[in-house]
Amino acid sequence: MRLLLIFLFVSTISFAQQNKYSISFENAVHHEAKINIEFPEIETDTFTVRMSRSSPGRYAIHEFAKNVYGFRATDGNGKELKVTRPNPYSWAITGHNGSVNVEYTLFANRGDGTYAQIDPTHAHLNMPATFMFAEDLQERPIEITYQTEAMPNWKVATQLKHIEGNTFTAPNLQYFMDSPTEISDFRMKSFEIDGKNVRFVLHDPSSDELFSEYFEKVKKIVEQEMKVYGELPNFDYNEYTFLACYIPNASGDGMEHRNSTILTDVETLANGGMKGNIGTVSHEFFHAWNVERIRPQSLEPFDFTEANMSGALWFAEGFTSYYTNLILCRAGIISAEDYINGLNGSFNYVWTSPALQYFNPIEMSYQAPFVDAATSLDPVNRENTFISYYSYGSVLGLALDLELRDKDLNLDDFMKLVWETHGKPEKPYKVEDIENLLKQYAGETFGEEFFSKYIYNSNMPNYEPILAKMGVHFSKKDNEPYLGISVENKNEEVIMTNNPKIGTSGYKIGLDKGTKIISINNTPLKTAEEFDNISSALKPGEKINVKFSNYGEEKTVEVAVGKNPSYEIKIDPEAKKKELKNRENWLSGK
Repeated sequence: MRLLLIFLFVSTISFAQQNKYSISFENAVHHEAKINIEFPEIETDTFTVRMSRSSPGRYAIHEFAKNVYGFRATDGNGKELKVTRPNPYSWAITGHNGSVNVEYTLFANRGDGTYAQIDPTHAHLNMPATFMFAEDLQERPIEITYQTEAMPNWKVATQLKHIEGNTFTAPNLQYFMDSPTEISDFRMKSFEIDGKNVRFVLHDPSSDELFSEYFEKVKKIVEQEMKVYGELPNFDYNEYTFLACYIPNASGDGMEHRNSTILTDVETLANGGMKGNIGTVSHEFFHAWNVERIRPQSLEPFDFTEANMSGALWFAEGFTSYYTNLILCRAGIISAEDYINGLNGSFNYVWTSPALQYFNPIEMSYQAPFVDAATSLDPVNRENTFISYYSYGSVLGLALDLELRDKDLNLDDFMKLVWETHGKPEKPYKVEDIENLLKQYAGETFGEEFFSKYIYNSNMPNYEPILAKMGVHFSKKDNEPYLGISVENKNEEVIMTNNPKIGTSGYKIGLDKGTKIISINNTPLKTAEEFDNISSALKPGEKINVKFSNYGEEKTVEVAVGKNPSYEIKIDPEAKKKELKNRENWLSGK
């Protein structure tokens, strides 16, 4: 009884000290929201509030403060308070009486997984892009009211705990910031699975029939991903919510959160989204296990004031990417042949990249703050120095799964082990923890070799024999010509659009992005099609003359045509019975 009384007393104190937020949308037509926040029981003379510079699931810096104006602070009696700006992200308030109320206007017009968008059709809110906070009050509960009087048809969908009407709560700042909200005249479908309620909120003008068809695909994805791990996560409030905005003014994106995910795209279900958007559903829901609860220690707690760096993204994002299309195949949404053919893009992007000589998968993961929706004005050399940890981890996930299957094991059961060890108890992991679990699951030698060769170094697994055992043909395209040059038409000129990859013919003769290609073997070029036709007829090893203009100087240089470094992965039509059975065990629904 005494413990219960103490708990109730603490809960009462916490409730009294909660911060209250409200937001309204009277000027939605001009993408504005009015935001008010009440901070009670302030104990410091100078009270500082700020906007975030990062957002959960995104690793780069985003300067959300740039969209804030009309800031005003008052005390509990309505007295105007003095405000100074210690840095571009913060507002320092003095002269208060223990309570501070702030109000400001937010401009918001990007509907994706990071920013906020407000217009007459909806309020699409990612919390870090929308709401200020006080760094020293992060453990306080938060109450928020969405004032939709100006938009009477709007409803609220969020993972936040519902209190009444349009009022919701979060236990602390971390949960609040991780809780995107869609407010619109959306439609919603839901189903029960594993004792949990899974909701799909759709802001999309397409027909109810298309929504129903899409929702059936979503259900199949949820079912297949649950079978990988054996159970759904223990969602807070026993509910998971997909927040989908498929509208012409959105930006294509997907972003995972603890009990929900944002899904955005310009393609509506009636305009290509039925096929084009379903992969994001698969990817983001898999994150409910892998990254939200199987959580890298390097991302705990998430820092809203800085870029967030992790060396584990090859696993958190990359292995999730491996399962993205695999789950679509197991769910019967794409065919086995489509799945196998779809491996080629990521595979060749990774294993033909010169960046392998510079960074291993862990170091590629460290690059996330520079590439994850990050922006830069200066040109970069990503063609030669970076491989996406999504793609890199995906092709390593493929290799690990097939190598394990060669030992009568599989990646599903390994992910279950990671889930039981780190995800279910929500015990954050380090990269070496994943290595140790692989050693435990597949043997000391196997685990050590896999990490030594492919995670701590950038070696390429031997895919040919493990794919062959799945009835999949693997070969190189080195009998095809390759110059390493991509071009476009520009004012009847042929202009290079890429930094040439290190070691290619274009690289060797000093071509660069923006170079004008004038002729090949004295044949003038005026269109990209002419360039493609001529270059595709060349032979590897053949000596050619390339005339080009760069930095105002024309040159003609002889160079040997290179070999295509790409690989081809396709279903083997002559696969044996055992290989067909192996493939079925790999790709079929559970």
